[in-house]
Amino acid sequence: MGTSEEISRRYPKEIDLREILMPPGPQFLRARPSEPQVHRRVPVRLMKPADKTAMLKFARSLPQEDLLFLQTDITDPAGEEEWIANIERGTTITLLVEPENLLAGYASLQVNPLRWTRQVGEIAINVIPEWRSRGLGEGLCAEILTLAGILQLRKITAQMVAEHKSARALFERLGFHVEALLPDWVEDREGHCQDLLLMAYQVRRPREHAPA
Repeated sequence: MGTSEEISRRYPKEIDLREILMPPGPQFLRARPSEPQVHRRVPVRLMKPADKTAMLKFARSLPQEDLLFLQTDITDPAGEEEWIANIERGTTITLLVEPENLLAGYASLQVNPLRWTRQVGEIAINVIPEWRSRGLGEGLCAEILTLAGILQLRKITAQMVAEHKSARALFERLGFHVEALLPDWVEDREGHCQDLLLMAYQVRRPREHAPA
């Protein structure tokens, strides 16, 4: 799978955020329509190799719990090298969002065309704390779902620590459902185990098996 011309033509672009005016802190429930909103447009573009240093700085600014469920340690230069290599191979597409000229978050879609799960992509999203609960993660996730349709994927999966209620609520609002709960699947740097939640979004229905 390579980054298609259709995807390359989509970016850079701006996405429209509908920021709910709510007090700071975790918001697990969808806001009521009567609550005031601020409409904001923010630029989104494709990540490129030249972004390696900026992404390393971004990753190291994230809270430790945000890095638990990532398959690669993106705070390590070797992890960034692997990330860039996957982008160049076309197995990873990463979007960067930069409101007010600040790298505030990213969303990645990873697909391995050599595996049986080649029609199943995995999404990863991270947003800096000061831009959470402002619609940024939801906007990025919606973009990834659009890319999944362009790439004709069948399903998108998302992994997170089960205690991350805000992350689960975000994905549920966009149509993801829980597929599995894996007890003690994640271990942090202090050796503490946590449950891993696997969620999925059906991009398109799987083809039915031919009759025997």
